[in-house]
Amino acid sequence: MVQEAAWKLADLRRVAQEFWPEETAEGWDRVGLVTGRDDQPLRRVLLAVDAVAATVDEAVAWDADALLTHHPLLLRGVHTIAEDTGKGALLARLIRGECALLAAHTNADAPAGGVSDVIAERLGLVGAEPLVPGGPGALPGAGIGRVGQLPAPLTLAEFAAHVAGVMPRTVQGVRVAGDPGRGVERVALLGGAGDSLLDHPLVRGADVYLTSDLRHHPAQDALELAAAAGGPALVDVAHWASESLWLEGAAERLAERLPGAEFRVSGIRTDPWTFAVGAETAGD
Repeated sequence: MVQEAAWKLADLRRVAQEFWPEETAEGWDRVGLVTGRDDQPLRRVLLAVDAVAATVDEAVAWDADALLTHHPLLLRGVHTIAEDTGKGALLARLIRGECALLAAHTNADAPAGGVSDVIAERLGLVGAEPLVPGGPGALPGAGIGRVGQLPAPLTLAEFAAHVAGVMPRTVQGVRVAGDPGRGVERVALLGGAGDSLLDHPLVRGADVYLTSDLRHHPAQDALELAAAAGGPALVDVAHWASESLWLEGAAERLAERLPGAEFRVSGIRTDPWTFAVGAETAGD
């Protein structure tokens, strides 16, 4: 006889709203419940950065009642969820498996214990504060990105190695633009894509800027400006890697609030790149 679950999906939504209020998400974002019903029993929840075939299959195979992801599946508009489309196939698999899907994206980026805050903590930054403080209604200490001090100075090469030790391994690894011997004390960072803040005064005033998805021209322009007027070295890590660090703490916090339900972080790497060839290394 299957024991009745102590919690419902509505309870997960309630706690998620307390931790990551949906109204604090960026206006362009699409967070919250994607599929599922509030009276659905909640015994097992899988957390992942992305809702892709591998993580959906993992959730269904584990008999999870919900999949909580960082990236929204339906961030951009779709006109069909037919099963011969990528998103339609995923939604059908989830619905047939009675597995709800929720997303906590930019509303989970900014708060204490959120994506950027966790990176700052893992790096050991002292006095970390948001690059862009949260607006009205934001939780205390919330805001986009973080800037803080290393407990002891490092060279850029040493800092990059420190980052590599903190981030999960990916094909990309850690890409660096700058003099390897440059001193690093003040660090600015933004989990996920961050070239929109390359011109931010706190980023310009840091010794290094750590983020993801830096494009050629914005990165090149930032480096030329740094050479002329001062500015940070750049460290670029895989998007998935920078946002995956948040999941473990999120699972622990949810488990504390919903005892008896099981929360597990997916071990599947959803970084899209599978291998690289011909990469140049320092000294080649």
